[in-house]
Amino acid sequence: MTGSTSAGEGAADQGLAGQAAEAPGSPGRFEIWAPVSFGELVDKVSILRLKACFIRDAAKQALVATELAMLLELLDAALRHRDGPDIRAGMAALAAVNRQLWEIEDDIRAHDVRQDFGPGFIALARAVYTRNDERAAIKARLNALFGSQVVEVKSYGGAA
Repeated sequence: MTGSTSAGEGAADQGLAGQAAEAPGSPGRFEIWAPVSFGELVDKVSILRLKACFIRDAAKQALVATELAMLLELLDAALRHRDGPDIRAGMAALAAVNRQLWEIEDDIRAHDVRQDFGPGFIALARAVYTRNDERAAIKARLNALFGSQVVEVKSYGGAA
């Protein structure tokens, strides 16, 4: 129907209009800004730093560099708001866990290529979820230290 929207659609459109903008220098490409927790921002920056180190394709490196620069601006602004040794220790711990996860995922893929799904593969698969549990705990601690309004909620195995 031309010209009609439900009440919910109008509110969503107004909210999105305030948070979406055409990407500078990229006609037809849009950025959407959404609230995230401090821990999620630190996590994303940590992963992008790993990608910057390990991805060799020049086009992909350029995309990673662009996103990393944007998020580092936001992280720097957040750290001007609240910073300290506990926050920095949490950031370092999250970077270390993400590096471990990167290596575990590479090892899992190598096992998959060899079609080796024995005990080594199983140990790696288990390591993924144990490291991800550590990652979630570190992000939660960072959120608490920073005072994040937005927090990540996890639930496993039908737990409430």
